[in-house]
Amino acid sequence: MTDRLKELTAAGVAVWLDDLSRTRLSSGGLDQLRREKHVAGVTTNPTIFAKALKDADEYDWQVRDLAARGVQVEEAVRMLTTYDVRWACDVMRPSYDGSAGVDGRVSIEVDPRLAHDAEKTVAEAKALWWLVDRPNLFIKIPATEAGLPAITATLAEGISVNVTLIFGLDRYSQVMEAFLAGLEQAKANGHDLSTIGSVASFFVSRVDSEIDKRLEKLGSAEAKGLRGKAAVANARLAYERYSEVFSSDRWRALADAGAHPQRPLWASTSTKNPDYRDVIYVEELIAPGTVNTMPEPVVHAYADHGETRGDTVTGAYDESRQVFADLESVGVDMADVIATLEREGVEKFEASWQELLDGVRTSLEAAQRGGKA
Repeated sequence: MTDRLKELTAAGVAVWLDDLSRTRLSSGGLDQLRREKHVAGVTTNPTIFAKALKDADEYDWQVRDLAARGVQVEEAVRMLTTYDVRWACDVMRPSYDGSAGVDGRVSIEVDPRLAHDAEKTVAEAKALWWLVDRPNLFIKIPATEAGLPAITATLAEGISVNVTLIFGLDRYSQVMEAFLAGLEQAKANGHDLSTIGSVASFFVSRVDSEIDKRLEKLGSAEAKGLRGKAAVANARLAYERYSEVFSSDRWRALADAGAHPQRPLWASTSTKNPDYRDVIYVEELIAPGTVNTMPEPVVHAYADHGETRGDTVTGAYDESRQVFADLESVGVDMADVIATLEREGVEKFEASWQELLDGVRTSLEAAQRGGKA
């Protein structure tokens, strides 16, 4: 029987899971995915945690203890989420050790309400790093304008970073600059660069969702013919920029000091449009040195019918540039698309964070009254 996820891994794509819950941990489900489906990392976000805490009773004992101690809701959220992430780091430790620290990583996001405050983002990143206290942790920091100096400052402390909510090519170039500057400062600060990891989470399906909506509104046959093409083209051109930066003399100096490259991570890889192939954002973005973080249904879908056709990225740069020329010609304003996606991305995570806070507050209050957490 063909092991499609093994083939994908052999093609240079690290398979990561975009989900985490205490039930997944306690049932052994995450470890099973690591052993049987080649899952080599885990990403989380506020939406994932809000759902996990709402759907499971396994947090009740911890909520009761937190309530008994009179812990405030924001600190309770930190305790609950870092507990799960620490556990997940331990589950993924074999992948971390087996890859010399490249894979086996688990991500936890800073409070998204801090996305536009660099100083507070760095302080929160350091606090989460101390709380989880595992070498295979990633701190997720959004690629907002304020996030860029926070990324550099956090890396300079020797803390590994997953840069999230990247939608546009110019912002991605700024993220790579922030990464290089952070490693240069980390080296100057005496940190071992070989222990510092980073990925740049470049969002995929949301780009198609936003652009397809605009193409539908434009309504012409030419516009409609461009549906479903922008996201893959955008990610492919991001990989072109990655290849340029990580073949530079500046990067080679850091690599000689033990640094690992900041891998592109394809995020938001489940298809939002049922008319599109369910593994399109995996099959069309196969390239060496990348990560694809998938919800579990996408992991299983690729295992069932995914096609690994070798590198599907590096030979398609000119074709991808033509997609963007065509989008511009029909009237799609890419700068506005990217600005909209970044703003909405932060807003969605802020809303999920508020949902998480509200849910934990309700549970704490119930526990304090002696009821079910």
